[in-house]
Amino acid sequence: MHRSSGIILPVTALPSEYGIGDLGAGARRFLDFLADAGQSCWQILPMGQPSGGASPYQTDSAFACDPAWIDPEGLVEAGLIAGETVEQIFREIHGKRAGAGGSRVDHVKARAAKDAVLRYAWTRFHEAADEEFAELRGGLRAFCEANDRWLRDYCLYRALKKQFGGASWTEWPAEYRNSRELPDTGELRGEADYQAFVQFVFRTQWDKLRAYAREKGIKIIGDIPIYVPLDSADVWAHRHCFQLDADGRPTRVAGCPPDYFSEEGQLWGNPLYDWDFIRETGYRWWIDRIGWLSGLVDVLRIDHFRGFASYYSIPADAKTAKEGRWEPGPGMDLIGRLTSWFNELEMIAEDLGTLTEDVFRLLEDSKLPGMKVLQFAFDPKADSAYLPHKYEKNCVCYTGTHDNDTLAGWLAHGPEEETAFAKAYLGLNDEEGPLWGVIRGGMASAADLFMMQLQDVLGLGSEARMNEPGTVSDENWSWRVTAEQITGSGAEALAARLRAMTKMYGR
Repeated sequence: MHRSSGIILPVTALPSEYGIGDLGAGARRFLDFLADAGQSCWQILPMGQPSGGASPYQTDSAFACDPAWIDPEGLVEAGLIAGETVEQIFREIHGKRAGAGGSRVDHVKARAAKDAVLRYAWTRFHEAADEEFAELRGGLRAFCEANDRWLRDYCLYRALKKQFGGASWTEWPAEYRNSRELPDTGELRGEADYQAFVQFVFRTQWDKLRAYAREKGIKIIGDIPIYVPLDSADVWAHRHCFQLDADGRPTRVAGCPPDYFSEEGQLWGNPLYDWDFIRETGYRWWIDRIGWLSGLVDVLRIDHFRGFASYYSIPADAKTAKEGRWEPGPGMDLIGRLTSWFNELEMIAEDLGTLTEDVFRLLEDSKLPGMKVLQFAFDPKADSAYLPHKYEKNCVCYTGTHDNDTLAGWLAHGPEEETAFAKAYLGLNDEEGPLWGVIRGGMASAADLFMMQLQDVLGLGSEARMNEPGTVSDENWSWRVTAEQITGSGAEALAARLRAMTKMYGR
């Protein structure tokens, strides 16, 4: 990595006229803002569709992308739906017209409206004469052939879930639970074909946006959750890769021990990998997964990297994560293959949490940059490795992650001893502004890459926090930026200030 900086913003948090951020005009305007501000990277978080809520770290496929990101205006431009129809659908389902504002995402309504729009577009496409949409039809066929190794299973899984009212695959009748054969005709085939169409439309729009980012000199940083949910296309189709019993239920599940975020630890509940079986297959599923993502992003943040050194294993019937134990992971046997096979894909190791000697050794052997979070640096009772004067170049410094409070919220409500230490260490003052003082500390550090939450650049408080781990709330993953904040009268001055600081510190 060369010395650079960037901003974290989930796509769903972009400004949009359709209830939830998407790949349309709001995304392009944000890329314009990044370029104007002298930034080089945009970190988007995982790209999958949330499986039972709003968290992009719990998705129904490790491969399929989130249909809610699809821009309806792109469908209108392609002749698949009229703008008036999109407007009508949003009024009926979302409860407000397309174009109506709002600083929060109502995931249930927004996703339902997007699905209705896409189904209308699919019907128009499917029922049109063969010669109509000829280019799209050819593109769809090519996309399906190129991605058959994951797409067929995913589309059938989604079709079966619809057929059985959204029930988990573990509750399906045995003939469907244990078969991956797709019928040639009928409603099941029609739904599977629709799901393939949606993924093709997403990829078409994504490729256009990524090309725009490249024109602006912006790298896209993606994110790969280490685990997948039990109710996912991946576990249904590849259950031998997971620690399951004969009925397909987990015997042990994932989580993490008590830490900064939770005194009880975190009981995630994801099924754990059967690393012995995966090793025997040459890590094929993992190689396919990284290969797919390498075509979507420029840099990949590997979430919960420590789980590849050793992972926390909790009995499936445990009440809290305190009952877990550490087990050895695949280590360099897997990570070495991934970094050598995909040597043009830059990777970041999310090495936060409880770290042990095996994690440090894996990080050193892999030569991947780890993460340093400024909000974790200022415990006056500890000699923190996150203090900027201790950084080596090969690391990524963050103001905070999606799981942290905003800087303004942390400075206002964080432990008083920690915030006092931060103020003294960084020389925070009212003239510069405390938030900009923290940003300066990260910018000036030796870290090759420095990443900021957009909320911190905008100076927003705890109301703009993206996620609070260990809590279930409609507020989590619902914040989004307004168009005014990145294109309005104050945006130009904000971009100029950030650009000047970026230039000053050689990023």
